[in-house]
Amino acid sequence: MGIEVVVEGLTKSFGEQRIWQDVTLTLPAGEVSVMLGPSGTGKTVFLKSLIGLLKPEEGRVLIDGVDMVNSPERDIYETRKLFGLMFQDGALFGSMSLYDNIAFPLREHTRKKESEIRRIVMERIEVVGLLGAEGKLPGEISGGMRKRAGLARALVLDPQIILCDEPDSGLDPVRTAYLSQLLIDLNARIDATMLIVTHNLDIAATVPDNMGMLFRRELVTFGPREVLLTSEEPVVAQFLGGRREGPIGMSEEKDAATLAAEAAAPRSATERGPREIVPQLEPSPGLPERRAVTRRRQRVMNMIDQVPPAARSAILRTYATSDSAPTLPLPGTAGSGTW
Repeated sequence: MGIEVVVEGLTKSFGEQRIWQDVTLTLPAGEVSVMLGPSGTGKTVFLKSLIGLLKPEEGRVLIDGVDMVNSPERDIYETRKLFGLMFQDGALFGSMSLYDNIAFPLREHTRKKESEIRRIVMERIEVVGLLGAEGKLPGEISGGMRKRAGLARALVLDPQIILCDEPDSGLDPVRTAYLSQLLIDLNARIDATMLIVTHNLDIAATVPDNMGMLFRRELVTFGPREVLLTSEEPVVAQFLGGRREGPIGMSEEKDAATLAAEAAAPRSATERGPREIVPQLEPSPGLPERRAVTRRRQRVMNMIDQVPPAARSAILRTYATSDSAPTLPLPGTAGSGTW
């Protein structure tokens, strides 16, 4: 089972430029979460801060009792082994075969024999659907295959936390759909805690249990997917609707006068209405059910009175169709929960 990641008051700057401040959230153990945000909002910086590759000026990242910001470097190094990191471009060594790229972490960080390394590597290659391509160089395969090889490499040390940095970048819609299913299938297989940074609205709508969004150097929201997908927050509605009207501009945030003028203008004929909440992807046939589903259902139902009304209705509609839905808590009796 994956490990809970607790982020408290995290603040990061580069020189005088504040990237984001006072970010507080919890990635629930074994669940899949997505972090959205316009370009330049520091989503990749956030991932690197979780794993201890960058040092925020303030706050904590607590993982299995270790603070990835303030603990001794040896403790951070050991805890980092709990992570698997999938980079945007796969970050493969161009002169190595896919097999050797995927085997690299095992050879660097373990003392396993080559026979054991081969067993593990070939298992991961099969999981990501690359059997037969293990002898190829990265330059000889497609971008989608490089993504999958990068994911296989992230899996060889049996991580309990998996971070994916824009796994869809450079992929066409069909390959993105396959990747989305692969991520859900992976969670069903190993029950790892997963955080995916993406701009892709289809991944955001169909893959995660939880969603968050960074904008204007702050965490706008983080919680069950229904909270963000039904949010009336202007920046969230603009981003999910993919429209021009809203706080996000082409090169930077819009000023107050521009936003006021947009608010006073008639609604655009092309402006979309509320985004439909589509069902979350399920594991492929033959795979076990995701263990996170039951944990997530109980956690969300325990906090049902704490979420906005639109999200509450969406959650209740979702679980009303499930034969295994838990008894709904009476008003005012919901347990505590972090969303």
